[in-house]
Amino acid sequence: MHSFLRVIAAAAPLTLALAATGCAGGTPAEARPTVSVPETSPPAPVPLTPQVAEQAFRTYVTDEDVARAAGDERLALTWTSDGQAQLTAAEFRKAAYDGDPVRRFAYGKPRLYVPKLKDASYPQWFVVSVDRSVLGEPKSRRKALMAFVLRGPSDRWKLTLAALLQDKAKEPEVAVGDDGYAEALGTDDASLLIRPRDVGGIQATIAAEGGGSVAAKVMKSNAVTTGFYKDAKHAKKKAKKKDLTLQVVYTATPFPYFGLRTEGGGGLVVYSLFRNTSLVAKDPGTPKPEIPEDAEHLLDGTVEGNEVDTTSTLHFAAYDPPKAKKDRPQPKAHMIADDGAVTKAATPPLKKP
Repeated sequence: MHSFLRVIAAAAPLTLALAATGCAGGTPAEARPTVSVPETSPPAPVPLTPQVAEQAFRTYVTDEDVARAAGDERLALTWTSDGQAQLTAAEFRKAAYDGDPVRRFAYGKPRLYVPKLKDASYPQWFVVSVDRSVLGEPKSRRKALMAFVLRGPSDRWKLTLAALLQDKAKEPEVAVGDDGYAEALGTDDASLLIRPRDVGGIQATIAAEGGGSVAAKVMKSNAVTTGFYKDAKHAKKKAKKKDLTLQVVYTATPFPYFGLRTEGGGGLVVYSLFRNTSLVAKDPGTPKPEIPEDAEHLLDGTVEGNEVDTTSTLHFAAYDPPKAKKDRPQPKAHMIADDGAVTKAATPPLKKP
């Protein structure tokens, strides 16, 4: 071992000398080229303009149709995010379960509502109001409110939320300046009857408590407010007749919501909620609950335990009026658009005692 170290020690000066003077003949050694790795920098932010938004919408419409025409769920999901991604995945699964092709859409001329944001700020977002029809269904045309988001300069624009205008509902006129931009609402805007961030909570409270709720003093009765409450009450009675217990709970989502100033000082607010249901046979002698029809495509047809749980992803748009001046009647907020479906279902095994 010691002799090996001595050989290494003796060879080291010779190696260094050769490196310094060059190889045979004393010719100076040529310098080796230096390998440099170019520095990469993130893409420069592209300011959001009405033109950028229009191109993003057109790109989405084209690519969405390619994905749906091919029945390619994975491709379709690359153009959606948040609640819309959940709804898209559920729609593809239901189509496969029913043996039907996935719906394809035709769009009319869009109206784009583009807020003026700081050039380097993310996420960027905009809302589109557009007529949308299902191909092959001539009477299916509905007004859709669609929100798109771009979370960073390396990301792509994605549809995060879409809600369909309700029958007989009037779409509020979003205020657009001469420069083509709309005004984004702050989360705590005090000029409105309801702070934009609280609109979803007000609706959820009425859905849980009905027209007698304190929240009903600031939001009108609607199929997706007091109507939800009545639907749940009826479903609970129906379940009780079968010795089943039904629980229905509306909760907030982690998804973004968007607010735009309307003519007259009000606001258009688009957002999401979850509806969680649990249908339970508490008595061991009670037959297991049946899988709801709107969740069959998400389960394998069996109930392992004594419970069926579902989660629905729901999208909404509401008009939030300005606070009335003194001695003037205060209009209530009201719902104008909605959409949604069951996006998750489970039949958990019996809990061990």
